[in-house]
Amino acid sequence: MKITGTFLDEISYDIPHQNWGRREWRRDFLNMRSIGIDTVIMIRCGLKQWLTYPSEILMRRQNCYRPVADLVEMFLELSDELGMKFFFGTYDSWCHWHSDHPEKELELNLQVVEEAWLRYGHHKSFAGWYLSQEISRGRKSVATLYRELGRCCKEVSGGLPVLISPLIDGVKENRKQSVSLEDHQREWDEMFSLIRDGVDTVAFQDGHCEFHELSDYLAVNRQLAEKYGIECWSNCESFDRDMPIRFLPIKWEKMRFKLRAAEAAGVRKVITFEFSHFMSPNSVYGAAGNLYHRYCEEYGISTAMPEN
Repeated sequence: MKITGTFLDEISYDIPHQNWGRREWRRDFLNMRSIGIDTVIMIRCGLKQWLTYPSEILMRRQNCYRPVADLVEMFLELSDELGMKFFFGTYDSWCHWHSDHPEKELELNLQVVEEAWLRYGHHKSFAGWYLSQEISRGRKSVATLYRELGRCCKEVSGGLPVLISPLIDGVKENRKQSVSLEDHQREWDEMFSLIRDGVDTVAFQDGHCEFHELSDYLAVNRQLAEKYGIECWSNCESFDRDMPIRFLPIKWEKMRFKLRAAEAAGVRKVITFEFSHFMSPNSVYGAAGNLYHRYCEEYGISTAMPEN
């Protein structure tokens, strides 16, 4: 399967910023489009005090800093221009839901969603929402957050779809022992039953379990999603969790293995976290450009710089 979607991560806590302006971002969007990426997902509109757009709500209530540029407007304009779909990522306080107070995270994000739709909903590329709170195990408190926030997203936008990207609680996540396939299936069966009214699409991250386990987990994910009428994608991580340094572009052989596992599992779409840092010829990492070339070779894609 080809990668047809990518996250955009400009409010990060564990990968370096590339300090791009509109010119650099437009070049990268052109490279994305040239390899078949039609969907971009802003992973979050804000994290702690840092924002992608000047949210009056978050600057007032969370003491967030006013950003020097409106990245959301820029991403949407580029998506409009190039015929791509844009998903808006919600706010992550990094405190309320981590301290088991998801009701505070929910109340804050309900206002953010309404504010964002009023500011940006007129863009033709505004295609959906991403709920930025990521979990690995079944947590009923977060299930309520997903369900109620997802419902709000769909209500204010006339039914645009809602996406989540949870983890598989594998050995690369908890550093001890992978969750058993049976426990994973049982816990996420319950989670899907709780969130199905608020979530339309799930794209499990594929980097936390061992490679020989991946196909089984992906198959279970698809079966569970289909059971509850949720569309199943796969989030093919393009950084390498096996390295002692966090985080570097993944070895091509590993990405190829994961893409084939996703195809065998029958998922509908593959997205990645994330093109611009770990897979782009424009990345600050030289190995990302090499990964781009290996990927293009596999699928017979020209690596000539795309025209306007």
